[in-house]
Amino acid sequence: MGMTRASNKVQKAARECDSWQVLLERWGQSLKPVEPRWLKAAENWCHSDYQGVISYFCSDYPASLKAIANPPWLLYYRGRKELLQGVGVAIVGSRKATHSGLQVADWLSESLVAAGIVVISGLAMGIDAQAHKTAADKGKTIAVLGTGIDQYYPRRNKALQDFIAHQGLLISEFPPGQTARIDHFPRRNRIISGISQAVVVVEAARKSGSLSTAVHALNEGREVGAVPGSILLPEHQGCHWLIQQGAKLINTPQDILEWFSLEDAESVVSEGVQCRDESLANNRLFASLSSEPRTIDDMVQLSGLEVAEVMEKIVLLELEGLVAAVPGGYIKVGRR
Repeated sequence: MGMTRASNKVQKAARECDSWQVLLERWGQSLKPVEPRWLKAAENWCHSDYQGVISYFCSDYPASLKAIANPPWLLYYRGRKELLQGVGVAIVGSRKATHSGLQVADWLSESLVAAGIVVISGLAMGIDAQAHKTAADKGKTIAVLGTGIDQYYPRRNKALQDFIAHQGLLISEFPPGQTARIDHFPRRNRIISGISQAVVVVEAARKSGSLSTAVHALNEGREVGAVPGSILLPEHQGCHWLIQQGAKLINTPQDILEWFSLEDAESVVSEGVQCRDESLANNRLFASLSSEPRTIDDMVQLSGLEVAEVMEKIVLLELEGLVAAVPGGYIKVGRR
């Protein structure tokens, strides 16, 4: 905490040191002492299994994070720290995500994990949480917190946060006991992009934290992609702006995989999607649905099925997670 309050000149000089011993000598000359309570909290955090602190000088510290303009001096972690050495893609977006936005986040996350890629996000509600949920099932996700590593924020994500700690990895530059502050989250965003080889934005307003993460990535020379949407909806304006700035338009997971040398994994993803599509190809009810809400009457007219049959089958499709009930009817949420 003390180091992050130092001037840029002092921080730059400190990074040129090659050990903590040399750095501590500079601290004594240049900086105020670190508050004892933060040192004690960090020491206590290291006493349990599968959690600890990674310093700037540790071999576990991600090389990509060292390359950013203002890397954190310490990373507190909980979970599988080896995930920091994998290929990572950040999926970020709106906290107030639409059904279709959540569908896209799930689709991209599932496909990336199938290709061996670690999905990274900020554990916010909406797009972040959906990306984490899908990837955590396979143990391939990293959540970057804007609070102390032992804090739950938002509280509604407590169960998900504990699940990620067990299956994946939680990291934070803030010590145990540090509660959420409004200025913490922009700082967190630079770490999300810093440990990622690419950033993909799904649904974001023109002014949003997700765009902050993407801009960090653009400035650092990372790959950046954005999922387009309706020009009439404000939740897509941020993505459209990014595309205008040169971000890649993301239409399928394959668009992301093209950034990496993962040919074999790409085939696995493509085959999985193809098998799923073939199994639904002859389902007239599913074919009558789209991303726009359809009523029961609409489905009867488009599918040619009887009302009773539509009502019975739509429930089964909903249980399979292929459709969702929304205001105005049902929408398709299966893969394209």
